Amino acid sequence: MKILFKRILLLLSLLLLWSVVALYGGLSGWWLKPLAHKDDVNGFTSAIERKLATEVRGNVALVLIESGEVVYENYNHSLDEINRETLFPVASMSKFFTALGVLEFTEKYQASLDQPVAELINGWQLPESPFDHSKVTLSALLSHTAGLTDSLGFADYQNAEDVPNLIDSLNAPQAIDGVRAITVGFEPGSEWAYSGGGYLITELVVEEQTDMAFESWMQQSVFAPTGMSRATYDPISTLDNHSKSYDKVGTAAPLYYYASPAATGLSLSAHDLVQLLSSDLISRHSQALTQPIGNKLGAPIWGLGAMLYAPLDDAQGQSNKGQFIFGHDGSNEPAINSTLRINPSSGDALIVLSTGGDFLASQIGYEWVLWQSGYPDFLHFERAIASAWQPMFSGFVVIVMLLMARLIFAKRKQKRH
Repeated sequence: MKILFKRILLLLSLLLLWSVVALYGGLSGWWLKPLAHKDDVNGFTSAIERKLATEVRGNVALVLIESGEVVYENYNHSLDEINRETLFPVASMSKFFTALGVLEFTEKYQASLDQPVAELINGWQLPESPFDHSKVTLSALLSHTAGLTDSLGFADYQNAEDVPNLIDSLNAPQAIDGVRAITVGFEPGSEWAYSGGGYLITELVVEEQTDMAFESWMQQSVFAPTGMSRATYDPISTLDNHSKSYDKVGTAAPLYYYASPAATGLSLSAHDLVQLLSSDLISRHSQALTQPIGNKLGAPIWGLGAMLYAPLDDAQGQSNKGQFIFGHDGSNEPAINSTLRINPSSGDALIVLSTGGDFLASQIGYEWVLWQSGYPDFLHFERAIASAWQPMFSGFVVIVMLLMARLIFAKRKQKRH
């Protein structure tokens, strides 16, 4: 009985150990296959073209950049005639630009990212809570670590005249599923929790400190200096050459308005993003943008307004701590999806703007990150985990068979003696 117990314990220990290894391998991309070899640009773009040919349900603009130069553009797989200047709503990618605007503000006005926002605004304050509000700073708001629990997600408006002003939005922000209060629900700095409401607060900080409308500050500090001539917070339906709106299956849908320019209200063109990447604005702030602040399951996923999609290895294949593929995705109803992803070590980047379909921009972004780094991005955590199941169970079979073979061999050896 004692020998049997030891054998069962050994089997369970080996199975558990292999489970951990297999899951770690899934999160590290061991079981995932990129669309092409890392240096095969033509192979990657050919694979993406096949994906676009079968999955586009609206309009898609795609730009691939290698070493700072545009090497591929695709505006063909769309329902309408679009080009590099066509305006797309980018939803939460707006937050990345807000972060750039805030960083420009702190630089020009010599303000601190770590100063309590309560000291920077007069027109509104967070409701009282049992937590330390002095830790609610611009840094915490931009990285979603300020302890806010609203999880916004802003509602859609079909008439621009119905969109509430900034103070009304702060008091009673409208989400898709109703009103959500912007409150501190846990200790700031203790964990990461997505908050669109935090970006409403940064919007107010910029307006009160610069004495300018948020949109004007962004035009002056971010869009004009980088040549982003079409970037705007104006209702997209009132502007020329804009992408039409479609739902996930490709049915025409209304063009909506959003209550927060800072969090979700920006529209821009693919060429605007190319212009941004060719300027020095991101590189000047890259250290702040990619400073790991927000963590999930122990992994760094958010900097100051930037998603940290995946780590980058150095030339020897060792983890290059502090280097990430970064940028921002955006999604909203009925089917807005956008991604900007940047590899700072190579100057490579991906731009995808889409209306219609099922998160096509983010799917292509995932494939690009895997192709660039060998790692799955954190937005597709489930896909990385799912890739581990087959190797895990295959390993289980091998372990059981090896232990059985060992047992049979041992019994035969005993019979010979």
